[in-house]
Amino acid sequence: MPPRYVADIEEAHQAALFQWARVAVRQYPGLKMMYHVPNGGARDRRVARKLVGQGVRRGVADVILDVARGNYHGLRIELKRPGGHRVSVEQEWWLAAWADEGYRAVVAVGWDAARAEIVNYLEMPK
Repeated sequence: MPPRYVADIEEAHQAALFQWARVAVRQYPGLKMMYHVPNGGARDRRVARKLVGQGVRRGVADVILDVARGNYHGLRIELKRPGGHRVSVEQEWWLAAWADEGYRAVVAVGWDAARAEIVNYLEMPK
């Protein structure tokens, strides 16, 4: 499978998640605080250096939800495509660091698993 095709699958899952969120925001207003930091993707060296200089960091989670629930400050989701998902060393570091700082930090395989994680999180008491 060509690398671009694999990336397209993961991007499609992320787009589906945010499409769901645009509809579900009426039921879960906290979704207004959900966003994606475009850290991933292939870039040429010049652009990569520029972005690193601006603060881009390897391994930062795909989905950020900055609302507090339960004992957590917020939710971080590393979204992976179904089949062949692999968490990098940098992603593992970020997930552990966020957990140490009081965030819920998880890996979700597929957009539906991410949606379920978000719903469970948002239904926790404030």
